Amino acid sequence: MILQELVRYYDRQRALPDSDIAPPGWVRRSLDYVVVLREDGMPLQLEQLFEMQKGKRIARQVLLPSIGKQALKHTNSGKDANLLWDNASFACGFGSRGAGKLASFVETIENWFPDSTDAGVVAVRRFCAQVLRGKLDGLRQLIEQAGATADFDERDAPIAFRLRSDGLTKVHERPGVRSAYAARLGLSDPNAVLGHCLVTGQKNIPIAANETVIKGVWKAQTAGANIVSFNAASFVSYGKAGKQAESAPISAEASSAYTTSLNHLLASDRNRLQVGDASTVFWADRATAFPSLLSDMFGEDKDEPDRAVRTVQALLDATKSGQLPVGERDVQFFVLGLAPNAARISVRFWIRAPFGELAPRILQHFEDLRVVRRFENDPPTPSMFRLLSSLALQGKLDNVPPRLAGEWMRAILEGLPYPAGLLNAAVVRCKAEQDVTYLRAAVLKAWLNREQRRADRTLAIQHAHFKENLDMEQDNVPYRLGRLFAVLERIQQLAQPGINATIRDRYYGAASTTPVSVFTTLLRLKNAHLKKLSDGQEAYFERLIGEIVQAMTDFPRQLTLADQGRFALGYYHQRQAFYTRKEEAPATASTNTTTTPQEA
Repeated sequence: MILQELVRYYDRQRALPDSDIAPPGWVRRSLDYVVVLREDGMPLQLEQLFEMQKGKRIARQVLLPSIGKQALKHTNSGKDANLLWDNASFACGFGSRGAGKLASFVETIENWFPDSTDAGVVAVRRFCAQVLRGKLDGLRQLIEQAGATADFDERDAPIAFRLRSDGLTKVHERPGVRSAYAARLGLSDPNAVLGHCLVTGQKNIPIAANETVIKGVWKAQTAGANIVSFNAASFVSYGKAGKQAESAPISAEASSAYTTSLNHLLASDRNRLQVGDASTVFWADRATAFPSLLSDMFGEDKDEPDRAVRTVQALLDATKSGQLPVGERDVQFFVLGLAPNAARISVRFWIRAPFGELAPRILQHFEDLRVVRRFENDPPTPSMFRLLSSLALQGKLDNVPPRLAGEWMRAILEGLPYPAGLLNAAVVRCKAEQDVTYLRAAVLKAWLNREQRRADRTLAIQHAHFKENLDMEQDNVPYRLGRLFAVLERIQQLAQPGINATIRDRYYGAASTTPVSVFTTLLRLKNAHLKKLSDGQEAYFERLIGEIVQAMTDFPRQLTLADQGRFALGYYHQRQAFYTRKEEAPATASTNTTTTPQEA
């Protein structure tokens, strides 16, 4: 199913008049240098194609001939050269094994263009012949003049060629070379294995011997990795020799199509999203008004921090007003999450859903997350990157549990309850840092509300057991304990202005886990703190505490993980209420509302 949809995506993209996906037999990848040749093969100039921006190399993506998987990843044989372009070790014979690689480069040209009289091909042949005879001085001098000596010493830079008389047209782009290459591509390989393609269903067609590598998956091998591969007998089908052509027969045409599609999607800014350790790509089966829906909503754009807000609002307006075209509802969206797994790539999740089902699920996710903001610059529609970072040690995505992000994304897109690991991560970080941040509170509220709807299937999908703001009517005991803890902390802050460490710093973990062991002590401390407040303040807080504890008969001995989440949410709601609305005490209203959110 996954490979079939990727092949269909390739066919649709190729049919577009302005498509930038690589055609069959070609690959779009970076090229660093071009060696300008005279017709006799003499190198005249070295052109640099990349740019340096803020210390980073910005390479130019160009179309290059792709005659095998070496277009993206070489083996260690040194005999798999590319056609009319390659790394400097193959194209110029640099390095300890340069002579053998250059010989493979020349042999590849001879195999693909035997007896060619094209001026460009002849010039490249002559250049290689000079290098094989040891005449490297001219090329080395050009590299020094271009200031690229250190680059060539440190890297095996990709290189192509062009004739001086061809302007900007490279040798592999010459019309005669392209037509000869296309003609050769159309010929069937007499040595190819024929079989039944598992993707297209075609029979007795050439089967791909190997899969072209996939590049761009976060933390996978930088040189590329495979989705379909076999390197041990335990992975091989019974009675098969272990090669892809036998154990997983996929036609050469289909293999080229789906690997090209996947590499194209992974290199795109609009169709790619990093969700934890899962490099997520998405596409639709036809043109849609929301082509970059997921990246706009769940991605992190530092240049446009409000892009997610605008996309969510546009989707919400279109859905609620009925202005979403009927055809738009039937557009099929595909979401594929890929994660590194040693030398391979593992499929973390695969989701297919029509836009009419997907849009309400995404909107419900953001509605579940909606909670009163702590600061004005807190994002109303936080990205997955920010949410996951708030749950990780030191705010680093590397510290997020590997499967958590993928399971969460699947739950969002399929409208399921959030994974239990999400609650655990949020509660653990709250206790470890003795703080309930805006993002963690949003995660806790969303998880708890979805769990409530899961437990009671009679509830509507929009039902919110816990509200966006402080809920004075909420009678859940852990939630009220969190509120009580926030009130006790606030009393201490007013009684001891500028205190370095509040009860939150000393007691939050214990109060949210074993309330009975802490709250009796805190209530005794409260009495001493209240004596330092004015009569109006004291009366207000006594009344507030009475309202909170009136529905409680006793302090629980221990709170479950879900109850610890309810405690944290109650604490956050009550604390934010002190800074977002005026207190009810008439004699001290000005005193209680002059604090700033930073004091929280």
